[in-house]
Amino acid sequence: MELPSYFSDFLKEIRPTKNHIDDYKTGHKTLRARLLADESLSRIIVNTFLQGSYRRATAIRPKGDKRADVDIVVVTKLSEDEYTPDQAMEIFVPFLDEFYKDKYEFQGRSIGISLSYVDLDLVITSAPSEAEIGVFKSQSVLSENTPEEADDWRLSPSWVALENRTTKQAYALLDASRKEAEWKLSPLHIPDREAQRWQRTHPIEQMRWTWQKNRNCNGHYVNVVKAIKWSRRINHSTPKYPKGYPLEHIIGVCCPDGIKSIAEGVTQTLENIEANYQAYALVEVTPNLPDHGVPEHNVFHRITGGDFAAFHNQICDAAKIARKALDEKDLYESAELWRELFGDKFPEAPPNDTKKGGYTPRIQVTTPVGGRFA
Repeated sequence: MELPSYFSDFLKEIRPTKNHIDDYKTGHKTLRARLLADESLSRIIVNTFLQGSYRRATAIRPKGDKRADVDIVVVTKLSEDEYTPDQAMEIFVPFLDEFYKDKYEFQGRSIGISLSYVDLDLVITSAPSEAEIGVFKSQSVLSENTPEEADDWRLSPSWVALENRTTKQAYALLDASRKEAEWKLSPLHIPDREAQRWQRTHPIEQMRWTWQKNRNCNGHYVNVVKAIKWSRRINHSTPKYPKGYPLEHIIGVCCPDGIKSIAEGVTQTLENIEANYQAYALVEVTPNLPDHGVPEHNVFHRITGGDFAAFHNQICDAAKIARKALDEKDLYESAELWRELFGDKFPEAPPNDTKKGGYTPRIQVTTPVGGRFA
């Protein structure tokens, strides 16, 4: 059974809470304001914007006492011909020592900042082309709206963020946006300290792809991602990878368009991963999954063949459980199977009650699926 209200309640329990969202906002807004106000750095910064699972609405609630995390891209005017990856990151050291002393560390492709309430991942990029600088000052890029909040998001000049839709002029611009061709941006380049070269990345294309996929899936796609992420977290501590964006990516390419429910999306996605990558798992070879906007980059390149085979075997088991849960006609039995997959955050059903039609007995109205807060 699809159990729509059960999934609605389940998602409330696994989304980041309002407190997590508040921590995201405090952390990233403070960091971004400080960057743009810094006398030295402001001269080389074009702008900053959010990326990652927080912006794409695919984040799940942090585990235990783990802090919430958010990714910030800082677009600079630095030339790859003039600065090595190490030199580019070193420019930010005086700023980091002033505001985040003993709280930051250089990572392979970013700078991690660990605060008491949130982890920030600062990603530096080299200069975009002159023709594209204006794009990074548009509301399309700077907005914090997610696919669950602004389904109409487009990477276009006239798109207006939700918080700015307060006048007739704003809605006129929004109407114009629907008729505009979306910008076709080139990838950005980020410093890779381990490889000692600048690498291509395209976080905005990942966002654009996610929004379109969510529309193609009737708004269910980002919830399918969250559900499968949660299932893997509670059921499989090993192998460590894939997780994060690589896991989200394979879910995305295997989730079929046109799904009518989260239950259907989860089941078909797991079955498609099983079918599409069985041959790779049998010979313990890692498949190539080209990144959106950077096709030469395999998002699974860090995953060993053995780990992929173990991951695939776990997906096969999960697919069988999901199919049983979806096809089961008894409410209680179906809910119990979903709980096997998702744990005790998925609601229990009353024993042997087949008359509720897939809706959790309650005395209050269920909040519809969607939205930022649990």
